[in-house]
Amino acid sequence: MSRRGPKHFAKLAFVLSDADEPQDTDENRFRARILAAAPGDDLLALWHRKLTAWDFEQAPTWSATAPRTPERRAEIYDRLVFGPDLRKALDAAVPVHEEAGPVTISREFQPWYTREQAANHSFYWASYERLLRRKGWPDAAVAGLDEAAHAVVERLADPTRGDAYGARGLVVGYVQSGKTANFTGVTAKAIDAGYRLVIVLGGTLNLLRGQTQRRLDMELIGQENILGSADPDDPDALVGIDYQDDEDWPAKFVSFGARPSALGAFDIERLTSRDRDYMSLERGISALEFEKPDRTRPLYDPANLHAARARVMVVKKNKSVLEKLVKDLKKFGPILGEVPALIIDDESDQASVNTTDPKKWEDGKVTRTAINGQISALLKLLPRAQYVGYTATPFANVFIDPGDEEDLFPRDFLISLPRPTDYMGVQDFHDLDTVDDGEGEAERKHVRGIYDSTGDRLQEALDAFVLTGALKVYRAEHGVASEPFRHHTMLVHESVRMAEHTALALRINTMWHNAAYTGPEGHARLADLFKRDFRTCADGSLPTPATYADLKPYVAEARRLINQGGSPVMVINGESERDYTQPDLDFDRTPHVWKILVGGTKLSRGFTVEGLTITYYRRTTQQADTLMQMGRWFGFRPGYRDLVRLYIGREETLGRGRSAKTVDLYEAFEAICRDEELFRAELARYAPLVDGRPQVTPAQIPPLVAQHLPWVKPSARNKMFNAELVEVRSPGKPIEPAAYPQDAALTSRNTERWKSVLGPLSGTSATCVLRPDETSPLPRSFQAATAVIPHAQLLSVLSSLEWEDGNVLAPHLTYLSQLDGRLAKVDDWLVIAPQRTQRSRIEATVLGQGPFSLFRRSRQSGKQSFGRISGLEHRLFAQQLIEQPDLASTGDSFPALGATRGVVLLYPVVEAAQDDEVKAVATTGTAATDRVIMAFTVIPPKAAIDTKKQLVRFQTKDSTRPDAVIVNAD
Repeated sequence: MSRRGPKHFAKLAFVLSDADEPQDTDENRFRARILAAAPGDDLLALWHRKLTAWDFEQAPTWSATAPRTPERRAEIYDRLVFGPDLRKALDAAVPVHEEAGPVTISREFQPWYTREQAANHSFYWASYERLLRRKGWPDAAVAGLDEAAHAVVERLADPTRGDAYGARGLVVGYVQSGKTANFTGVTAKAIDAGYRLVIVLGGTLNLLRGQTQRRLDMELIGQENILGSADPDDPDALVGIDYQDDEDWPAKFVSFGARPSALGAFDIERLTSRDRDYMSLERGISALEFEKPDRTRPLYDPANLHAARARVMVVKKNKSVLEKLVKDLKKFGPILGEVPALIIDDESDQASVNTTDPKKWEDGKVTRTAINGQISALLKLLPRAQYVGYTATPFANVFIDPGDEEDLFPRDFLISLPRPTDYMGVQDFHDLDTVDDGEGEAERKHVRGIYDSTGDRLQEALDAFVLTGALKVYRAEHGVASEPFRHHTMLVHESVRMAEHTALALRINTMWHNAAYTGPEGHARLADLFKRDFRTCADGSLPTPATYADLKPYVAEARRLINQGGSPVMVINGESERDYTQPDLDFDRTPHVWKILVGGTKLSRGFTVEGLTITYYRRTTQQADTLMQMGRWFGFRPGYRDLVRLYIGREETLGRGRSAKTVDLYEAFEAICRDEELFRAELARYAPLVDGRPQVTPAQIPPLVAQHLPWVKPSARNKMFNAELVEVRSPGKPIEPAAYPQDAALTSRNTERWKSVLGPLSGTSATCVLRPDETSPLPRSFQAATAVIPHAQLLSVLSSLEWEDGNVLAPHLTYLSQLDGRLAKVDDWLVIAPQRTQRSRIEATVLGQGPFSLFRRSRQSGKQSFGRISGLEHRLFAQQLIEQPDLASTGDSFPALGATRGVVLLYPVVEAAQDDEVKAVATTGTAATDRVIMAFTVIPPKAAIDTKKQLVRFQTKDSTRPDAVIVNAD
């Protein structure tokens, strides 16, 4: 039963059975054994692993069926030659795991890393797999990680190939979803396969780098490689050896039983340690001198490669550190060309992306930011280096110019990892499938909105932190595994300003000491919150006291743990590394971290807040990836997911002065979650091969990036220089171009293209009456020419218009063109050509139609763009029609629009600073077409959108392929 696939089981069993007991091969006995097996039974565990592995295997040589399907399982049984009764028994014991696996978008590649190859060289992977099972990972999770890690490694270059090639890839996970486990698995498989230098770029802080180093040392590199030749029983020999002060050493560090080289494998040499980032090659040049049994052949030759030790370093993303590494590697010269290397970039959209503006490059020469430049230099020095980025927010990475060969665009593959089992993520906090705006089940259970009417709810959040701590203590005493309750934390994130963090921490400290948790007032508050919230939303499968009186004895213990160290509050911000190395914050070395953490940006990147149960979040930002990374409340919450609460601002101020607006942060999170889910869904849509070939390559992925909320962009502006709008959908919102052509001939041609619309407008007049609203308690009115034209006619006109410096209307036309029923249905458009007041009216015919009022507008200083084209009252009137499509206007000739009619405001505009200039254009009563700009505002019906409510798409500009065909946006 190798990875070559299942074989006739009875024949194999007969060969292996005791000759005196042929009944060993009897299928009925086997079935009875499976049915009688208790949890943890060795035989059942073996079959669980084998069936799951076969179920998950991608494109095996022995099957053409899709993985994770009943069809694949049926073929497995056919090949094993199992009867129907045994099949039923095994299906009951080991159900088919049909949840989605990783989604891969890839270039075509030369297969080299087969399952047989992986099995032949699997020392470190097999060890890691055993460790995961000891940690309690279910078979499906282990098989899923195996599948995803294999998908990455098989798309790297064969480490033994003659010509050097460096693949570039990206792995997209979820925020705090176990990406480290995936790249640990990839590292294990890669070094087993022959990669001999692994460089992990592990965050921008020593704390994050140290966390990653410890994780790799504990789960992959192991005790024997850390100890080297030191005798673990000799205290003197252990001086200077890592982890001797770590409470998890050696029990939780993987052990091979002996040095791997003594077991027929190869050792790993660490070039960095838990507390020491890369400083220099401590043994000088010899640290990277690889052993070659046959010195006449290169290192990558199989005769040399599999005998050589692997080198691993975990390096901080810091300019000076990377400069030292690059400088040292340059000393080696051509020999580096023989070294198969793997560079893993954790949080690859942070610091690694080149954020310089291409428009500011001199003589077209690329200017790189510090970290991006050093990574690029590293890849140049190591021609056999493979680069794999890991992130939960991929948009900055996919907006890299694919034509920049020295940059980090994932040109070879992009792999989207599935949402892990038991992961608490988007769907647990947002009801994405609700059809109305009411509160859904997820919101009811976990989200507590902060509105002007509710006050800041900070005291309630503190009470919730105390209550949930008490509930964890209660559950630990009532049979729930206590390890997940080792840490208990609350995160408070209001601002990026460090001075505000200090002030807020002081305020929380004061509130804590005035909360009266030992007196009747405090207990009354806790009892009320428990009754109306935590008791109501408790998971029925977990022990929860029936009344607060039953929980009250545990509150004191929760308070004691929170007060340990003197203060319940810790400030974590970016002032210095010292802030992140506070003993009370070390989740690895401190037995219990029960604290309220106040911080900003540094708490939102790579830093895992263990035991996070209560989040208080009110910070605004306009970048989706920044906002998503702040979602620290996502993650694994075993034994307490029902206790997790998110206190979030629903009416927060974004911006200052006149540009300030009120935003709903919960809505913003939901919008970017929709963006992310749509991106993953689109990847899955295009991932299946067609005739054995990819439908799309990574360079064609960027159009799949969407934006559901207009004020939240996919990424920071300086990470989107290569991003180009593909489509803008504007249901119920005005589309109003501002940059009209300055060229007279262009203007004339554009004006002539409106003739088919000007004809129906000519000679008409209607009174447009605005209903009273927040801008005025009185009705107002204006006169206008009006006409209704078919959708196809308007689309034809708009599509024929010419523009300078690119078609500014193109992303909107992509949307409008789909309102023929493909996306939504718009039948026709009410065109309104407003007239100026009688006192200031200047009229002229245009193309023999009219007369129409001519409007004076000026371009902004030094720009092509005009200011606002449409008049305020005109725009308000049009918007009232759109907002209430079933309500007739109080003016004449305006029946209710209905759901399938949009509105167009049309203005014959003369570019002028004074009315006298407009009068000069109208002197003869006829306006020349080259002097009149037909400016317009288009407002589609509110219903002109599909159920996904996706509003914006982007694509990446490829500097080498300006006319490349991209996947259609529809």
